[in-house]
Amino acid sequence: MASALGRLARLSALRNGLTCRQTPSNGPGRTVTLSRTAVCTRSGAILPKPKKTPFGLFRIALVVVPFLYVGTLISKNFAALLEEHDIFVPEDDDDDD
Repeated sequence: MASALGRLARLSALRNGLTCRQTPSNGPGRTVTLSRTAVCTRSGAILPKPKKTPFGLFRIALVVVPFLYVGTLISKNFAALLEEHDIFVPEDDDDDD
């Protein structure tokens, strides 16, 4: 049962992009160290840092703000259209009784 779970763990680790480091200490009953292939090459060399995108937050705002504005305009015009055709008209509740 334990060996089947070990095989399943290794298989899921390989599917998730993790590989086992082959060291002489790997043997029966020893723990296996997992490493991600995104930070090192097959030979074990560490990859350089990824490039940072300058003005990342500014670019996000440059895209999000116009689409939010267009979305509010569309919803405002659609609500006016529904009210004009008496499909959705809020009731005026007079609680002055």
